[in-house]
Amino acid sequence: MLARRSYRPAALVAALLAGAVTLTACGGDAKDSGSDKAADAGSATRKITDAQGRKVTVPAAPKKVVTLSEPTLDAALALGVQPVGATAGRGQQGVSSYLSAKAKDAEVVATVAEPDMEKLATLQPDLILLDETTGSKRVLDKLQQIAPTVLTAKLNEDWKKAFVATADALNKKPAAEKELSSFDADVARTKKRLGANAGAVTSVIRWQDGAPSVVGKGVGHVGSTLSALGLERPKEQQGASTGHSEPVSLEKLDTIDGDWLFFGTLGSEADGRKAYGEARKVANFTKLKAVRKKHTVVIEGSAWNSSGGPIAARTVLDDVTRALAG
Repeated sequence: MLARRSYRPAALVAALLAGAVTLTACGGDAKDSGSDKAADAGSATRKITDAQGRKVTVPAAPKKVVTLSEPTLDAALALGVQPVGATAGRGQQGVSSYLSAKAKDAEVVATVAEPDMEKLATLQPDLILLDETTGSKRVLDKLQQIAPTVLTAKLNEDWKKAFVATADALNKKPAAEKELSSFDADVARTKKRLGANAGAVTSVIRWQDGAPSVVGKGVGHVGSTLSALGLERPKEQQGASTGHSEPVSLEKLDTIDGDWLFFGTLGSEADGRKAYGEARKVANFTKLKAVRKKHTVVIEGSAWNSSGGPIAARTVLDDVTRALAG
């Protein structure tokens, strides 16, 4: 192991890619992505079908997993898998702050835009997981030459379906199904406890560069959880989103108002509290009904603004439960 790590990263990448080409040329099935790498590892394997319909042979018990998207990192950690490599959180240097304690041993080998192939190859993973929320999807062919690579979900996939797909790749599908059953039961319990807040108009925004952006529209982990709780959204936050977030002009601050306002940034709750102090200095912000009634909840923005996953969804549910059903 020490000898392997003494290689220069660039040379290691070249060696791994060259080895993959040689194995494929010796009779590997090009449609069975990752089969040669998994077999070469000398461990038990199993075949799964990924979100692109590709047949991928993966380790039955992967030991060195790399997650190249926020949802796959979130899902792996929820299932008790500690990735050796992961992606940086959206707008952050390290992993998403809501996952930082759980993923403290994971080396950051990618951003939302792209992976660092040299760093990734140096880790010598036996399984790579990603989805279409990350730019790494553009180099899927190169990734699968390093290790079996599974695309777990298409863009805008239901987070629960994506979670189960990631669990399947990790051979932990029953555990995922158990977690989802527990989550749904907790949603039902919170809904019954909403009382006067049943059906409340709930706004979710991210504060950045002195102005708000709407987040959590559609059926992602935020929108679907709020919908399952029977909560309404402001008119401007209904329907599908045109992107991950939608900027709001300061002249239209009233469009982000509601009975409750969940307020955060791309980072931690502490970052959110600092931003909230700045927002209160903006003209008309303190005139919002939710602010006047002290119905503003500063949140762990990195979870609410992430691309989703069971831990992120649980954070959303816990925040809403404390605020509206306490």
